[in-house]
Amino acid sequence: MSLPVEEKLKLTPLFEEHLALNGKMVPFAGWNMPVQYTGVVDEHKAVRNSVGIFDVSHMGEIIVTGRGALDYLQGLVSNDVAKLQIGQAQYSALCYENGTLVDDIIIYRRGFDSFFICINASNIEKDFAWFKERCPKQGVHLENVSDDYAQIAIQGPKSRELIAKVVDVKITELAYYHFTEGKVLGVPAIIARTGYTGELGYEVYLPASAAAKIWRGLLQVGHEYSVKPCGLGARDTLRLEVGYLLYGNDMDNTTSALECGLGWVTKFEKNNFVGKEALLKQKEEGLIRKLVAFEMQDRAIGRHGYKVYASSEGENSIGNVTSGCPAPTVGKNIGLAYVNQAYSKLGSQIWIEIRGEKKPALVVKKPFFVHGSAQG
Repeated sequence: MSLPVEEKLKLTPLFEEHLALNGKMVPFAGWNMPVQYTGVVDEHKAVRNSVGIFDVSHMGEIIVTGRGALDYLQGLVSNDVAKLQIGQAQYSALCYENGTLVDDIIIYRRGFDSFFICINASNIEKDFAWFKERCPKQGVHLENVSDDYAQIAIQGPKSRELIAKVVDVKITELAYYHFTEGKVLGVPAIIARTGYTGELGYEVYLPASAAAKIWRGLLQVGHEYSVKPCGLGARDTLRLEVGYLLYGNDMDNTTSALECGLGWVTKFEKNNFVGKEALLKQKEEGLIRKLVAFEMQDRAIGRHGYKVYASSEGENSIGNVTSGCPAPTVGKNIGLAYVNQAYSKLGSQIWIEIRGEKKPALVVKKPFFVHGSAQG
């Protein structure tokens, strides 16, 4: 039985490649995406120890240009875009007036008045509408180029060696959160030293029409490094081990930038930006709840949506789990949860209700895994 037209899943330009590799496909943010190929743990370990490649073409891209582009973005996002040099990337939050999150984004500065922005797959239409609604009539040009671009992430300690073999630009000295523009296997691309795994890695933005050629080329050239295609399953366990957040799980339009720990990209010293007043008030009055990292104290696994309690006998929930999984590298069951501020201190004992039974967990410092090669 086919899905109704409005419910049909979108396909990335690499869909046929995933099928050819026996990828297990699942729905994600309206897309049909590979969750795994040979297995989540196998792919996870490949990225930690060597190199893996991911199809992240479901992510969205917006281009902002014009003489008013910088001022426009400064008033829209939480971080200080003026500090961005050409060729540099910046993580930032896009907030509503009440300080909750529209999205978390990465801004790439391509020129003095030219910016390329990566947004989450589930938020493409919403984000672009948000940008358009606040765009001045003159001096700023917006373009949603999500359908034009594919994105392939090359992640792991061997990623630099692999990508150096397929680009026509000097890549070995590219610093963390910087990017360059050149050709990958003859195809024009933006090559950014960014990633979602905690390892040395690169995210390559390229024309959607060339995605299959580049994907196959990377697998072929990367054979000597035991490169593996990796799915969303490993992407999730890798990001959780290093404490990276996932929009829709760990943050959304009900959580503020401060509650989820994005205070470090919230620059109150700059001129007004959307949500600043509400966030400043929240900072002054203190948080009621906070996103914390936890480790389970037994073999149980805390999953998204599970309730959190202050004691094994507690009847009133003090929060809820947003993400959780067994962590292959650290050998523990880990997760993130919102809890009342009083229970957010490191070392606090909390209890997570799993199938009707409360299981013990400990509030710990993130990241869970600290030896990644991302900034090496």
